[in-house]
Amino acid sequence: MQKFLRTEMLLGKEAVEKLKKSRVAIFGIGGVGGYVLEALVRAGVGEIDVIDSDEVSASNINRQILATTKTVGKLKVDVAEARAKEINPDVKINKYPVFYLPETAHLFDFSKYDYVVDAIDTVSGKMELVKRANEVGTPIICSMGTGNKLDTTAFEVADIHKTSVCPLAKVMRGLCKKEGIKHLKVVYSKEIPITPHEIEGAEQNGTSGRTSPASCSFVPPVAGLILAGEVVKDIIKS
Repeated sequence: MQKFLRTEMLLGKEAVEKLKKSRVAIFGIGGVGGYVLEALVRAGVGEIDVIDSDEVSASNINRQILATTKTVGKLKVDVAEARAKEINPDVKINKYPVFYLPETAHLFDFSKYDYVVDAIDTVSGKMELVKRANEVGTPIICSMGTGNKLDTTAFEVADIHKTSVCPLAKVMRGLCKKEGIKHLKVVYSKEIPITPHEIEGAEQNGTSGRTSPASCSFVPPVAGLILAGEVVKDIIKS
C-alpha cells in the first residue's frame, strides 16, 4: 500500500508483510505506551491489543499522544482505537479496559501474541507479564522508569541483569533473579532521577498513595519509540 511505501523501501516487501500479519499486545497506553501504539500502527503492524483501564485526564496532556482537550474523560482504549484507525483503517485493534495485575492475567492468552510490550507502572503487573510471556515463549520488552527525568540521551536497550542506576530496574532485577528469569529485554535510563518540585494539588498514585512522578513532553515518547523500534526489528528478524 502507498501508506507503507517508504517502510517497504527501507525494510523490504517481506518485512512489511510480516508486520502486517503480526499481533502485538501493548499493556499500558499512557505516556510511553501511547507512542508505542503510534509507531507500531505507522509501521504497519496488522493487529494490536491495547490494555488500559484509565480514562484520559487533563494532566495527561503534557506528555501523552492520546490526550487532547477533546479526549479528556474518554477511555484510553477507545481513543487509541480511533486514532489507530485514522492512521490505518485496516489495522485491527482489540480493546481491553482492564487494569493488568496477577488477578486479571487469566483474561489474556499470551500464546496468541507475536510480541508483548510492557508499559505499565506496577511492579506486580510487570512481573506477571514477564512470567506469562516466558511461560509460552512469547518475546516481551519492558519499559523501566521514565518519571522525574529529563535526559533523553540516557536511554539504553539492555538485559535487565545488566542495568544500573534506575530504581525500578533494580527492583525488577531482584525479582527476576528470584523467579529464575535469566533474560529480559528492557528500555531504561541511567539518568539519576530528579527530585520533583512540590506542587499543591499534585495527583496521588492510586497504587501507593504517593504523589505520582513528575514528567514532561519529551522523555516518555522517546522511551516509547525505542520500545516500538525494538519490536519492529525483532519481528522482521524472526
